[in-house]
Amino acid sequence: MQLMKHKGRLGAAAFALLPSLAMAEDSLSAGDTAWMLTATVLVLFMTIPGLSLFYAGMVRAKNGLSVMMQCFAITALMTILWAVVGYSIAFGGEGAYWGGLSKAFLAGVGVDSLSGTIPETVFMVFQMTFAIITPALIVGAFAERMKFSAMLLFMAIWLLVVYAPIAHWVWGDGGWLGGKGILDFAGGTVVHINAGVAGLIAALVIGKRKGYPGTPMMPHNLMFTVVGAGMLWVGWFGFNAGSELAADGTAGMAMAVTQIATAAAALAWMFAEWMAHGKPSVLGIASGAVAGLVAITPASGSVGPMGAIVVGGVAGVACFISAVKLKKVFGYDDSLDAFGVHGIGGIVGALLTGVFCAPSLGGAGFADGISSIGAQVAAQATGVVATLVYTAVVSFIILKVVDVIVGLRVDEEQESEGLDIALHDERAYNLNG
Repeated sequence: MQLMKHKGRLGAAAFALLPSLAMAEDSLSAGDTAWMLTATVLVLFMTIPGLSLFYAGMVRAKNGLSVMMQCFAITALMTILWAVVGYSIAFGGEGAYWGGLSKAFLAGVGVDSLSGTIPETVFMVFQMTFAIITPALIVGAFAERMKFSAMLLFMAIWLLVVYAPIAHWVWGDGGWLGGKGILDFAGGTVVHINAGVAGLIAALVIGKRKGYPGTPMMPHNLMFTVVGAGMLWVGWFGFNAGSELAADGTAGMAMAVTQIATAAAALAWMFAEWMAHGKPSVLGIASGAVAGLVAITPASGSVGPMGAIVVGGVAGVACFISAVKLKKVFGYDDSLDAFGVHGIGGIVGALLTGVFCAPSLGGAGFADGISSIGAQVAAQATGVVATLVYTAVVSFIILKVVDVIVGLRVDEEQESEGLDIALHDERAYNLNG
């Protein structure tokens, strides 16, 4: 997803026969642009309403609106921050660690500026939707107990000092992880591992919900959750197929493997739960589908259909074990399994990308300068470890700073009352008319 990654390619014969097309690689493609406009809308659809409903249904009724409010406010806040400075940090220049400030306030991003074969404005907004959903995913880890003011402050700082730099490392021109050959087609490292680790750190720093794990905290509306999961599934085609930045065969394959891996993961989680607990649950199959979507994200431009089945199946089982089993063993309160699904699923997907990108296994090939599965997996592991360490350390620091400034957690009375009333003076359900 580098800025100029998808310039058109014309063979020597075409240049000889059609010299007028020599500059075609720098021209606007109406087809690519139309697809990317659509993909951008699909990715925004993933956060509002998709993720909003998915998360809101899993919390208790007294906190449903608070989760929706967080997702909605994040969408607005990240939009402004991305336009003002986030886009420039991620894609403004060719530094190894950040893109600089040359495109702050969208300087130079006008009607006529291009990113490959699409308008740069479209590329900028497409990337903006990634910058929106990534911090929104973190909400699932600390749902039902974080102050709204603290959430806004944490997310604002986190976008600029964690998300945008890592996006540059992987996708930006000159980014150091991209230079090491990491394959992250649509954001396994940049989005999912990043959000999952930040969520885990937030859950640990803020602490467990009052009464957890002894008090039952069942989802209040699984209908919302399943509808939200369905919206995520549909929107994810924009996420993955859109990351090709063109309407071509790679985008088509990305769409195919996204569908296949998601189905495999949904079934894998369902059967794993069925064997472990005696019954398959609706929440389980929906969570499994999301796990598959997460895992195939980094691999969607590199693996073939059969590889996608393995990636999805492994992710479904691994995320089930993490979300259902490991959380109980270690006792942390990742409310809606942001780390269990996005962190673990992202790690599984990133590492398996290094295996199933191999042409011998039906993949599209290794990164430039890499010629073996072992070397590609090592590059993938470098990206995973770098993201884990940087995100964990910097997120911890940001949380501590925010705690000093405004405090992170609501008080016990507010938590018992529910954040809908305590923080927003509203109820999701007015049952008395």
